[in-house]
Amino acid sequence: MQPGNLHTMKTSTALMLLVHLSLHTVDEGHAINPSCTCVHFTSTHGKERGTFSSPDYPRPYPQNACLLYTFLAEAHQIVELVFTDFDIYKEHMDCSNGNYLKVYSEVEIHGPGPPGINEFSVWSRILCGNRAEAPPPLYSHGPIMILEFQSGEKPSNASGFIGTYRFIDRRNFETDGVKVSGTQCDYVFASQAERPSHGRLYSPRYPSSYPNSVRCNYHFNARKNERIKLVFEELYLQKGDVSCLNRGDVIKVFDGRNSVAPVISMLCNEIVGYEILSTGPELLVQFSSNSKTPGQGFKASYQFLAKDASSAETEGNKKPSAMDGYSSVGPAVSATTSSCHQVFRSDKSRSGKLISPLYPSPYPQKTQCHYDFLAKGRERVRLVFEDFNLQRASSISDCESMDSFDVFLYVDGRLEKMASYCGNDVPKPIMSNGPKLSIEFRGIYSSRYSRGFKIAYYFVEDYAIATGKQLLEYPCAFVYNITDRRKGVMTSPNYPGLYPRDTECNYFFHARKNERVHLKFSHFDVEGVVPCEAVSASDYVQFSSQMIDIDSQRYCGQLRELDVVSKSNFLRVTFRSNDRLDGTGFKAEYIFLKDSEMRSVKSETNGSVGLHIKKDHLWRNFFRLLLALSIVTIVL
Repeated sequence: MQPGNLHTMKTSTALMLLVHLSLHTVDEGHAINPSCTCVHFTSTHGKERGTFSSPDYPRPYPQNACLLYTFLAEAHQIVELVFTDFDIYKEHMDCSNGNYLKVYSEVEIHGPGPPGINEFSVWSRILCGNRAEAPPPLYSHGPIMILEFQSGEKPSNASGFIGTYRFIDRRNFETDGVKVSGTQCDYVFASQAERPSHGRLYSPRYPSSYPNSVRCNYHFNARKNERIKLVFEELYLQKGDVSCLNRGDVIKVFDGRNSVAPVISMLCNEIVGYEILSTGPELLVQFSSNSKTPGQGFKASYQFLAKDASSAETEGNKKPSAMDGYSSVGPAVSATTSSCHQVFRSDKSRSGKLISPLYPSPYPQKTQCHYDFLAKGRERVRLVFEDFNLQRASSISDCESMDSFDVFLYVDGRLEKMASYCGNDVPKPIMSNGPKLSIEFRGIYSSRYSRGFKIAYYFVEDYAIATGKQLLEYPCAFVYNITDRRKGVMTSPNYPGLYPRDTECNYFFHARKNERVHLKFSHFDVEGVVPCEAVSASDYVQFSSQMIDIDSQRYCGQLRELDVVSKSNFLRVTFRSNDRLDGTGFKAEYIFLKDSEMRSVKSETNGSVGLHIKKDHLWRNFFRLLLALSIVTIVL
């Protein structure tokens, strides 16, 4: 570097530090590196938020810089940092050397001097990369947070970072239940006449990262004629879409008093707006943390609801009107507005029929109907179309401008359209992704040939999987044992209909000691593009001869042939879908064979799980991947 450039860089850095000096207390020589400059933030100076930035931002930061940013709040407060821009040159993939920003979220005060860190201090995370790798909001465990910014010797054009900080009251994140004496994080929530019927619960230290190696139990006890509604508003445990069986940080929700009760949900990764409704008056939420890199945790709300609340009285419970003469199960229809509304609850009936107004006669013009399905516990809503005939204009190609039947799911706490149907093609069966499903029927035109629709609805707990023995310790898991049957069929949830979104199902095959499991798929349609990872928003199927296995290959797309052979006498099949798009799933025949019978099969396979895939469909998946990459490029 030329002496003139070095002088200019030192001058600009000094100017930046002078600005900080005018606002904050600065100490020199009390850091890991004696040459580090320490900047203390103890106030937002009358504003809700203050700002911090790297030297010379938005120009490239200088080489060999070392700054410590110390944020000191009051004893009852925690520190929140939000990066509005982030660009630190990534010299190493793990950010361990060169340019980095270390975060110390757990800092203790020793003695009367200012808080600090040394070579023995443990940082909670290390950051580098471009704007796409900007971290989420950071929170301290206590009233102090320290950032250590180091730049290396290599020159770069990285502009550094800028962000806002604020001090927030930690009492805003206190769990409303009664803490169990002698425990670290067990709480009891009881419904009582003199107490509010709703409240909040949080993971330990939320919104900061939860500690490692903890188990928290949240017990909910409603009154006799009540149930519990639980909504996980934000849940950030681990990034990615890995099976919850392979995760160290997991939340299990039991539909009862203790962990022997059936499991409603098993949550991991990242979820927003996830709703749960208990079957009875008791619910247990169990949070376990065993990973090396804890996440932020969760915040949730709860409410004790009366089973026979006034809101349960809907048009679906009213007596049929004169317009319902064709069927006692049809919705009440007004002769003047042709509008209707019904709510179907599993409390009232586990199955039934839903028909359009006046079915099988033509429905009236300008009909607008809304149907809500409300399940509980482990239940999902399943719709099987028996008849479907809506007025269709030959000149219109989309359902938006003609009579249509729209299906809505709850995704991230809000209604989202899953599908829209029109014409006279009978749709495939549909299954909800949780306890709720909604339908809107728009009969704008009608005609003397438009019969409408007839649908059988079911509230199911078995995901419409007819084979295997369902396990209560998982939301969706089935076991296939040689002692029960030597061969049979396995299918995806709701097969041959569209599989449900946001769903994980596991299939466990147990053979005898000298036997193997052979699967032969006759149908495979799982939405996604190879290699079926989260970056392409792919659903996937995974095969493994181990109970816990994060490295086995994923499979998705449309495959004409897929043969699977287990390496040992155990085989685990994991199916996982996200909240995007749908497929018709899979169907496979399974058989348990002795080692001597497997020789011909093994010769075609390799690896821990043997696979045989028809090559022409590998090419199809290859072109699907190219399309996905082009879409990603456009987005970026």
